[in-house]
Amino acid sequence: MNPVIGLSLGRIAVGTAALANPQAAARIFQLDPVSNPQVPYVTRLFGSREVALGLATLLTRGKAQKGLIGLGILVDAADAGTGYLAMQDGSVSRKTAMTLIAPAVGAVGSGLLGLLRR
Repeated sequence: MNPVIGLSLGRIAVGTAALANPQAAARIFQLDPVSNPQVPYVTRLFGSREVALGLATLLTRGKAQKGLIGLGILVDAADAGTGYLAMQDGSVSRKTAMTLIAPAVGAVGSGLLGLLRR
């Protein structure tokens, strides 16, 4: 499968799940929505961003799509960095940080692969 299409569909699926059931999505990321009631709100923010970026990337072509792929790479790199910082400041455990960082790094790789294949 084309990495751009796969990544975009993945964004839409993950984002939709986060919007539809933010508590379950938070638990998948090993976050605790019970002890921190703001987690579902932030999870929905993440979900809406993922759906928007995935749809926009699928619906564009040419330079606009290339720009959105680049934007996605930056967003995913920032997500990985945020997971690392959360681990460093003790906001999340090392295990939880890895569940946040690994998919973000994978998405960066998929985005780069998509740009290289263009």
